[in-house]
Amino acid sequence: MLINHLNRQLRERAAQALTRQRRTALTPCAPQQQVALDGQPARELLAFCSNDYLGLANHPALVAALAEGAQRYGAGSGASHLVSGHSQAHAALESTLATWMAPQIPNAQALYFCTGYMANLALLTALAGEGAAIFADKLNHASLVDGALLSKAPLQRYAHRNLTVLERQLRQSDAAIKLIVTDAVFSMDGDLADLPALLALAERYDAWLVVDDAHGFGVLGPQGQGSLAHFGLRSERLICMGTLGKAAGVGGAFVAAHPTIIDWLVQTARPYIYTTAAPPAIAHALSASLALIAGDEGAQRRAQLQQRIVQLRSELSKMIAARADLAWALADSSTAVQPLIVGDNAAALALSAALEAQGLWVPAIRPPTVPVGTARLRITLSAAHTEADVQRLVAALAAAAEELHG
Repeated sequence: MLINHLNRQLRERAAQALTRQRRTALTPCAPQQQVALDGQPARELLAFCSNDYLGLANHPALVAALAEGAQRYGAGSGASHLVSGHSQAHAALESTLATWMAPQIPNAQALYFCTGYMANLALLTALAGEGAAIFADKLNHASLVDGALLSKAPLQRYAHRNLTVLERQLRQSDAAIKLIVTDAVFSMDGDLADLPALLALAERYDAWLVVDDAHGFGVLGPQGQGSLAHFGLRSERLICMGTLGKAAGVGGAFVAAHPTIIDWLVQTARPYIYTTAAPPAIAHALSASLALIAGDEGAQRRAQLQQRIVQLRSELSKMIAARADLAWALADSSTAVQPLIVGDNAAALALSAALEAQGLWVPAIRPPTVPVGTARLRITLSAAHTEADVQRLVAALAAAAEELHG
């Protein structure tokens, strides 16, 4: 019976400390949030777990722009983009995004999607048709993995950032269309792909480089234009997906690429064709977000975020070094994603619970999201965090280490 089978599977997951739980947030996304779990009374927690890297999710200008968009365009779009749901707000947003990406992708056009997951499914299922092959980093986001599998194209995965293996795979491939697929900033490790070297391989072996810049767009590069700008890249071989619900603070995603690629997605990408367009008010708010990110306030917020990254790495490294008995390791990351590797699933859950008891919200990340034996706390920083917030986190981790390990 299905229910008995599922209950057995759920018990097995619980025994491996793999059960996931949802929390209900009662206040807007911010470092200080009121949350509730399983009907328990709400409590305020200092959160280090959102992807709101610039602290824009509750920015008054974006809240006002969202309300203005709703007043102007209504609550919903009413249909898919190719029926009647493509509004002036969507068109204006795509035009701005194309302008942003044009320095990296000559003649770039942009296409807006409801989510980053949908954008990656659309990209890979539409481009990796007959005669194509996909070459993917093993630590790519799940949406890239699923898009590659759904495309049914031959898929070769190379060990994380191992370009020697990738080059051998490319050299041995006789595929007419080769797609190198990678995260720009790896979402669970915080490290960057070597995009210049990957682009060089794409050029050498007549391949295309598909870059998921979910965690770089808005944060890296001049004016927050993302990882491609951070590395100063420029090529028609680049295809970039960026999400707009992280640093941009609102929601959705985009693909920027050569005009022919965008046209092909419009004509053939099922996740784009067969879904209702996102509410125009969201696109309207995103246009306001891009203006803010590119301006002086965006530059200031990126500088504040960088200060918090340097502070956390310095203070947490000292704390770990002072505790030789700890098996914890701070991942090598220069981005807002700062993973603290714990190893064991139950140990990661215990550390997360110890922090919560002190009023901090830092969830444990476990397999299959990360490889077995690398369970971690995924600490994410925001420009909205203060110096005192980071000091409190480090002190709480030190207290948790004493509590759990003596």
